[in-house]
Amino acid sequence: MKKFVETIGFVVFAQGAAGLLHEWTGSFRLWAVVAKLDFLDGYGLFVNIVLVVTGGAVMIAADSVRT
Repeated sequence: MKKFVETIGFVVFAQGAAGLLHEWTGSFRLWAVVAKLDFLDGYGLFVNIVLVVTGGAVMIAADSVRT
């Protein structure tokens, strides 16, 4: 269970990082899910920062999950 939570945290973190790179450079369009969601137009930078922080918090919190 611990590895599963760590994996989910890493995926969320990676999506946020790819989204930030897409916002700043215009590349990573294929990896950034937030860039493909039309209802988040205008909020992309904020959502990607939240994803990075949430992913980091989930990876840190995975240490408290018992196996």
